[in-house]
Amino acid sequence: MADLTIREIRTSLLRMPWADDPWMKGHALGPQRDLVVVEVVTASGLTGMGYLHLLNLPLQRTIGACIEEALAPRVIGRDATAVEAIWRDLWRATLTGGRGGVTAMAQSAIDIALWDVVGKAAGLPLHRLWGHFRSQIPVYGSGCFRGALGEGMAAKAKWYVDQGYKAIKMQAAHIGDWRQDVRNLRMVRDAVGPDVDIMIDINMGWTADQTIIAGRAMLDYDPYWLEEPVLADDFAGYLRCADALPTRIVGGESHFGRDDLKPFFEHPKLPILQPDPMRGGFTELRKIATVGATWGMTFAPHLFPELNVHILASIPNGLWAEQMGLLDDVWISHPKIENGFITAPETPGHGLAFKPEVLKDFVLK
Repeated sequence: MADLTIREIRTSLLRMPWADDPWMKGHALGPQRDLVVVEVVTASGLTGMGYLHLLNLPLQRTIGACIEEALAPRVIGRDATAVEAIWRDLWRATLTGGRGGVTAMAQSAIDIALWDVVGKAAGLPLHRLWGHFRSQIPVYGSGCFRGALGEGMAAKAKWYVDQGYKAIKMQAAHIGDWRQDVRNLRMVRDAVGPDVDIMIDINMGWTADQTIIAGRAMLDYDPYWLEEPVLADDFAGYLRCADALPTRIVGGESHFGRDDLKPFFEHPKLPILQPDPMRGGFTELRKIATVGATWGMTFAPHLFPELNVHILASIPNGLWAEQMGLLDDVWISHPKIENGFITAPETPGHGLAFKPEVLKDFVLK
């Protein structure tokens, strides 16, 4: 086996414009795309890549500094296959100043890169390294942005359906009265018809009371779920909503790891968990999926379908991938999406590589 001793951790900060895509209009994800890219270089030359797409978080340089100062010195010289030991060490080393936030996100980028190395060394895509379950996973079309208002959300939802998607996600809250959100949902339902599932993302924009009132008014239009209705730490609010509404209440993208999700496991009223790979990496998300399965929960991780497809293809309780197209233009190749399904790739590791011009032209000086 190749020498997988870690010799170098390279961190690049990228800032690039959004793709020239009319369907990206109306989003609230910042004026440009900010990425942190981590490369784990081994003694044999085998290199793994991990990345974070920070959406609208202004933490790019902070995360880069965290990797350089706190994490990379603890990783260099270790064997890249010691993924679990490295994860545990980085978590404990930053415990008093971390337990989430910047340190967990920085750690996640390294974790993704380590698994990429291991997969490449084994000559296996990650979903087969972890124990393949299936190759195709249902994917929903996301990003019917609230900023596009009802007509714009309906048009984008119809665009997804015309491509073969069987489910879409629209946004609500943050831009006005909840009654307008109900009217927006009605427009989307009218556009896509009765046989398409409609997810609704509240982005923590309501209280439990508002969610229950609006959620009852939305029942006539058959929403599939209400996502992140309340603030991430309002576990009592989540449970109140789940008790009061027949619509699925889901969440998890803003939580950091299993411990942060523990109240949901102790009171398993959320049928679907949506953790984010930037908040724990592959290592933690795989454990969340396993713990969730113990409580009958399914798994629909947040965004990053090009990464999450490997987890979803290797577990029995994978439910949905989320496609928003945020980074489709930066990859040499990415998993195929067709007729409402995403297909897990068969290239070793996670199979992703940035186009050379992306790494050349958009490095943040």
